[in-house]
Amino acid sequence: MKRITFASVATLATVAAPAVAEAHVTVQPKMAAAGSYVVEDVRVPNETDDAVTTKVAVQFPAGFAEASYQTVPGWSVKVVKEQLATPVKTDDGEVTEGVKTITWTAASKADGIAPGQFQDFPLSVQIPGKAGDTLTFKALQTYSDGTIARWIGAPDADKPAPQVQVTAAAADHAAAAPAAGGDTATTENTSAPVTAVSSTDDSDSDTLAIIALIVGALGLLAGGAGLTSARRRA
Repeated sequence: MKRITFASVATLATVAAPAVAEAHVTVQPKMAAAGSYVVEDVRVPNETDDAVTTKVAVQFPAGFAEASYQTVPGWSVKVVKEQLATPVKTDDGEVTEGVKTITWTAASKADGIAPGQFQDFPLSVQIPGKAGDTLTFKALQTYSDGTIARWIGAPDADKPAPQVQVTAAAADHAAAAPAAGGDTATTENTSAPVTAVSSTDDSDSDTLAIIALIVGALGLLAGGAGLTSARRRA
């Protein structure tokens, strides 16, 4: 009976864990390739029973030269920039300012995020850094009753800051693929037998032609010998 009880508790904990995790403010997707242009959603759920989320402020890590936001009905947006410690090179030239914070504010309580609801705030950005980096976005969530949820903690904290893991750029994956999977070697090995087969076919054709000539010549010789023998008998 004790084993069944412990197993049941473990099962309930496993089922409940995702629900708790999903209640956090996050940035989705949580993985993005270095240098890629992606749409990241700041996902904000309402964790209270009787208050409405009316403001969301997100602090960006260093390196974001630009951030384009998508309009969310009923919400205004304010973007604050700061001088970059290290200028960022883009296709349009060198950028010396970067995004510091973006704040979304509901026009009214009715436009806010009600209990049991969540809202995505889409952003189009270029992912800075290199593979293995962790981009941390600290967020402040303000409720209609004045309460502020500070999503600024470590990953194992009660209110962890949203994070995005930087993966290898697409070009890096393409360059590493032949060494890891051996695709190039496989292609070359596959083509080699084809060439060998073609050469063998040509040789076989030449051999058959020579044999045919020899057989033909022997036939002519046999015919001539038969004709000579017939004349002698006559």
